[in-house]
Amino acid sequence: MGMNFFRLIAILVLGLGIAACAKQMGTADSSAPGSRGAGRSSGGQGQMGHSAQEDPRWGPGGGAQRPSPREYVTMPDLKDIYFEFDRADIRPDSVAILDANAAWLKANPGSLLLIEGHTDERGTNEYNVALGDRRARAARNYVIAQGVAAGRITLISYGESRGLCAAATEHCWSLNRRAHFAVRGR
Repeated sequence: MGMNFFRLIAILVLGLGIAACAKQMGTADSSAPGSRGAGRSSGGQGQMGHSAQEDPRWGPGGGAQRPSPREYVTMPDLKDIYFEFDRADIRPDSVAILDANAAWLKANPGSLLLIEGHTDERGTNEYNVALGDRRARAARNYVIAQGVAAGRITLISYGESRGLCAAATEHCWSLNRRAHFAVRGR
């Protein structure tokens, strides 16, 4: 067994490691954002994922129950923001909307905020729930930076399961890639 044998083993181990990382990161064929059908479950209905902002008032140790997403309502003063395909960064055209949303929230300190993360239908349910979560977190981080208390904010990702538009067109998909804002009184 010479040096070539050890090189072959090293290459095989490296290749297996790269394949495992790609699959875990969602870049394998069955979970790539552009794949259709492969790796999908529940006929495209999506899974609801929750991601609540940590706050000592909520949960088992805090004594208070975090409000259900059904308790929040859409306010005409709070506008949705939209995202590019497979992205969770705030677009320049969303900055003014987020500034206005943050100003409304600061002027209404008795309101709790729910930020919903949404995606279009492309990609697996699991990938879309994670992407929706990243979008909701990006919006949350922006309004916190504008002075909205983090403890007032709850996040939820619906992934692809609550699209506004059902047509398989780029225009329709662009309407579904959003962070939606809803409020509830304390």
